[in-house]
Amino acid sequence: MQKAFLVRQEQPIMIAMPPQQRVALMLTASIVGIAVSWLTTTPFGLLAPVAALFVYARLRTAPLLLAILGTAFAASILAAFFFSDGMRDVASLWAAFFAVALCIGAIIAAGMSASSGAGVTRAAMRSTPGEGASARANKWIAGVTGASYEEGTAPGGPPSLSIKKAEEALWVRERELSQLIDMTPSHLWRLTPDGEPTFFNKRMVDFLGMDVADTDKLGTSRLEVVIGSVHPDDAAEFRNALNRCLVTGEGFAMRYRLRRADGIYRWMSSRAEPLRDQDGRIVQWYGLCHDIDDQVHAEEALRRSERQLQQLIDAVPALIWCMTPEGIPCYLNKRVTDVTGISLKDLLAPDGSRYLTVVHPDDRDAVDRGLARSFETGAPFVGRYRQRRSNGPHRWVESRAEPLRDECGAIIQWYGVSVDIEDLIRAQEALRERERELSQLVDMVPSLLWRLTADGEPTFSNERMVDFLGMDVADTVKPGKTRLEAVIEAVIHPDERAELRKVLGRCFVTGKGFAMRYRLRRADGVYRWMSGRAEPLRDDRGEIVQWFGLCHDIDDQFRAEEALRRTSDRLAQATRVASLAELSASLAHEMNQPLAAIVASSHACHHWLSAEPPNVERAKVTVERIIRSAGSAADVISRIRALFRPAPQNRSSEDVNHLIGEVCRLMTDEIAAKDVHIQTNLEPNLPSVALDRVQVQQVLVNLIRNAIEAMDAVVDASRALQIRSCRDGLNAIRIEVRDAGTGFKDAERAFEPFFTTKPHGMGMGLSICRSIIDVHGGRLWSADNETHGATVAFTLPLAVAETS
Repeated sequence: MQKAFLVRQEQPIMIAMPPQQRVALMLTASIVGIAVSWLTTTPFGLLAPVAALFVYARLRTAPLLLAILGTAFAASILAAFFFSDGMRDVASLWAAFFAVALCIGAIIAAGMSASSGAGVTRAAMRSTPGEGASARANKWIAGVTGASYEEGTAPGGPPSLSIKKAEEALWVRERELSQLIDMTPSHLWRLTPDGEPTFFNKRMVDFLGMDVADTDKLGTSRLEVVIGSVHPDDAAEFRNALNRCLVTGEGFAMRYRLRRADGIYRWMSSRAEPLRDQDGRIVQWYGLCHDIDDQVHAEEALRRSERQLQQLIDAVPALIWCMTPEGIPCYLNKRVTDVTGISLKDLLAPDGSRYLTVVHPDDRDAVDRGLARSFETGAPFVGRYRQRRSNGPHRWVESRAEPLRDECGAIIQWYGVSVDIEDLIRAQEALRERERELSQLVDMVPSLLWRLTADGEPTFSNERMVDFLGMDVADTVKPGKTRLEAVIEAVIHPDERAELRKVLGRCFVTGKGFAMRYRLRRADGVYRWMSGRAEPLRDDRGEIVQWFGLCHDIDDQFRAEEALRRTSDRLAQATRVASLAELSASLAHEMNQPLAAIVASSHACHHWLSAEPPNVERAKVTVERIIRSAGSAADVISRIRALFRPAPQNRSSEDVNHLIGEVCRLMTDEIAAKDVHIQTNLEPNLPSVALDRVQVQQVLVNLIRNAIEAMDAVVDASRALQIRSCRDGLNAIRIEVRDAGTGFKDAERAFEPFFTTKPHGMGMGLSICRSIIDVHGGRLWSADNETHGATVAFTLPLAVAETS
């Protein structure tokens, strides 16, 4: 047994530590844990003082501590269950802490039976009279292990059982403390009073890739080897700070970059405190390094973000300011100071209230009342006022402020922004001035101006139109009727209402411009002729937004034109009568001589034949004279017919479509006066035709004028005249003139000379036209349309044109 005892003693065991060293170790562990908890802002560093509390607690006190921790754990679980997201995370963190503390407390309490007899051991070690060394050893073992004196000894033998239990208990305590130091989420280290490293915990060894023994280098101290792991930019400052602390005994605290085993530098927050003996001399230095690399980078990112945000706030082309919930200015961005030349203190009165020195004196009271109302009610603030400038006169600004509220809805701060709107104010004033000028221009224009929506509802009438009609747009609202219909029934002459509705409806559907003549009733009830026109306003997509139109009073012009037309008709009739009289006189004059000769010769022939015997020879001579006189009369008739059948002599190659266009342009005024719309459908690329330009134009003018006059009586139907050109087979070109009139009453006789259906017509127009077309080798005919109106067409043969 003695041999076994000796062998057991040779193994490395932890002997009982002196009380002062135990206290120092527990105190150091507690300080380290509190420091770690402070650096990491988590409660887990507090596990060290909790473990120390269990170690020094009495056997009866340990269950009470366990109960307290259990209660705290249950309370944390309930808090995590009932609280919101932010508080739930905090409660969950503390619940985890109390759970780990319970585990550590239970482990230490379970081992308390091996250490609960420490006081008994010390008492048993005291010498008593007659007691030998063996007895004292057995009492010490019983105190450490908790075993009785009889249980731990064998008669005549060494106390091997009690020593074994003591070794196991000490080994368990040493392992727990070592695990606690190694599991602490920081790098723990110890230095001698002169700064030589003597201990690294496992986390520090793993981080550096070396232990204390690896710092023994020939010709250099351990501390210098460790400093070699510090970033070169931080090594000198680290060395100086640590040496200063070793000399003065002050606590060490510093941030620096430490090289990891893989060569990467990471930021560390290092702290160290000296352990002193009863005389105040430094015995050892205990320190820790906490990895704050992520925190440093986050702080750097935060500073960078704050710097960027500050730059953004200062660069924003607006004046940004903040106020407390009570309305006291507390922040101005750089642009406020640069633009206005005031600082934050300039906005504070001597009594600490706000003083709006930046606001123009004339606007200050109104702005202050608006701010006070917003601060009282919490409603956003919006105001326009004149603001001072450091280098010139006041300028108009628009200020807006919104409150920032906490989770409970209480206002934390007011954030505001002021934007320079001086140019906007000037532009608005200029725009209002332009609007006044435009309104005056619209009202002074000597026409009636109006505006319609895209679907035709009236929205505006200028002052002249309101005065003329005696009503405004608001007066057109009638139950059961649209505004447009109410206007048409109220002011348009009954004879033109249907046509106006039809024309406007077609314009609204097709989007084409509106143009029409109609009578409009004046406020005194008199109808006057108007020339109405309107064009659509379109957006970027081509959709009609509005219609803008005008009515121009043409009543005097219209009546003058009517008088002129009547005078022209009378003049034309007089001209025709004079021409007919002249023709008759010429005809009589020309025919008188041959007819007189015929009469005289007839009498002579009768005389010679009545003689006895008849003088036949003389009678023959007289008959021959009669025949010659008749020939002379025929020649006269031929010359007169030549006036109505002029033979084309000078022909040129002409474009038929171009010729039609010229005729339409020549007759523009006459067409417009009759309110007729010409629609042309001309086939492109028609070959040129050799023709007498004047005579074919005469034919087209006659046909177009006949078509216009044929539609004089048309009111309901559209007064449209269509002119069409196309190929008629391979060797001819056909031209058609189609009207919407009443058609021919007797189409077979229409081309007879002196046949007419017009009250004042001579009946020679179509006859002359047919004669001209016949001379050109073409054909002229007419036909009634299927619905209404008639078509007159003629052809011009290409073969004849080409050979002519």
